[in-house]
Amino acid sequence: MTTDTSQSTAQLGLRGWLVLITLCGATFMTGLDYSIITVALPEIGRDLGFSGASALQWVATACLLPTAALMPLFGRASDMLGRRRLFMTGVAGFTLMSLAAALAPSPGPLVAARAGQGVAAAMIGPTALALMTAAFPEGPRRTRALGVNGALLSLGFVIGTIGGGLITSGLNWRWTMLILVGIGSLVLLGAVAVVRETAGRSRARLDVPGAILASGGLFALVYGISTGGDAGWGSAPTLAALLGSAVLLGSFLAVEARHAAPLVPLRLLRRATVKWGMAVGLVTFGMCGGATLLLSIYMQDVLGYSPLQTGLGFLGEGVAALAGGTLAARLINARGTAATIAIGLAVQAAGTAAMAVLPVHGGLALLLATSATMGFGHVLTVVAAITTITSGLDPADQGVAGSLAQMPTFVGAIGVAGLTAIAAARAEALAPATTKALATLGGLHAAFLAAGAVALLGAVAGGVLLRRTGPVQAAGRSAEEPAERCLAA
Repeated sequence: MTTDTSQSTAQLGLRGWLVLITLCGATFMTGLDYSIITVALPEIGRDLGFSGASALQWVATACLLPTAALMPLFGRASDMLGRRRLFMTGVAGFTLMSLAAALAPSPGPLVAARAGQGVAAAMIGPTALALMTAAFPEGPRRTRALGVNGALLSLGFVIGTIGGGLITSGLNWRWTMLILVGIGSLVLLGAVAVVRETAGRSRARLDVPGAILASGGLFALVYGISTGGDAGWGSAPTLAALLGSAVLLGSFLAVEARHAAPLVPLRLLRRATVKWGMAVGLVTFGMCGGATLLLSIYMQDVLGYSPLQTGLGFLGEGVAALAGGTLAARLINARGTAATIAIGLAVQAAGTAAMAVLPVHGGLALLLATSATMGFGHVLTVVAAITTITSGLDPADQGVAGSLAQMPTFVGAIGVAGLTAIAAARAEALAPATTKALATLGGLHAAFLAAGAVALLGAVAGGVLLRRTGPVQAAGRSAEEPAERCLAA
């Protein structure tokens, strides 16, 4: 009977589905953008005459940096200016910048348009999540909505990888941007029609010093991580960026402790559900993102797949992401978020570690099975972590919470860099005694084992630490039950 009640309270209704499709369409669009442009990079370089690989990489990096740097600022701004207004501004800006990118005649305008897309994406991310948590009350409905959002965000990456190969093979790279224009236009129409503004805007003045320090620190951090692999981790630019990031973010925390209306209230960062939820997010995004990149190297450099075949190789992960998003709400409602995080990271660890037996020839079934297992566990973990971070908060803090919940997506690049370094070091050690393909495979195997071990440690630590917080156990259950409401309070 309890199960039936939980399932009935989790029904979203027609308008709920329209709101969810609109908000998820925006996050799907931003996830699709990164993977679809990555696949199209070689053709972009040939068509526009980029000077080399380092210059071409800025087509991706120019979008990533402002998104990571400005997300806390726009998260707080949404609490002050109105989330629907900022969301619609972000979607409109992203759509226009996508059109500008599609029409770019040379490298400079394209990189500038990509930077504009990054700024708009920083508006979309926290506001979409805040609008979602406002539209669906804490409990089964919100958990189900977050499950759908997590599944579509992961699916956007897979569809982008496959679609990028199909589009660049049959049409040209400009269509990758025009597709985003179409999606953005539909999302904007949906926002006008069904998304409502949330009540209770904050009247506090914007924390300008905090905004400058946070944006500068995050920009330097993501820049150092993104360029460290090519420039060298011991190079002066990389070390300067990482050191500057540490100084700026340390200063940010000191300023926030004294500010009357901080950009990111330290009470949120001290909250156990927020800090441990973000730590779990960092583990799952870092290890899954790194393993996914290494799988792409395995398929292309070891198996000799084309970009389109590589995209199709991620189909198992995409299908599993949908299944994980669908089942996450049920598991959270039944077992709580702490148990779901432990299960999700353990499944992710098993799938990733099993990649250590991928062969040098063939092995398509094993590839699909292991990547699907990893993707399934990853989405379970992501949904549970976001539910943990956003539960039990004052509605006025949901914009900031939305930005905090998505920061691990970008800072998780630390895991990508670490796994890539492990793979490169092991491959270099094996190179004198074997073929290039086997040396590369040996390096990948070592990195997959490391990713599995870190995910397993995260499963144990995250499950234990979050279980001790108490209220998070009920984060996914019905908010209508008085006992549950008291516990959440």
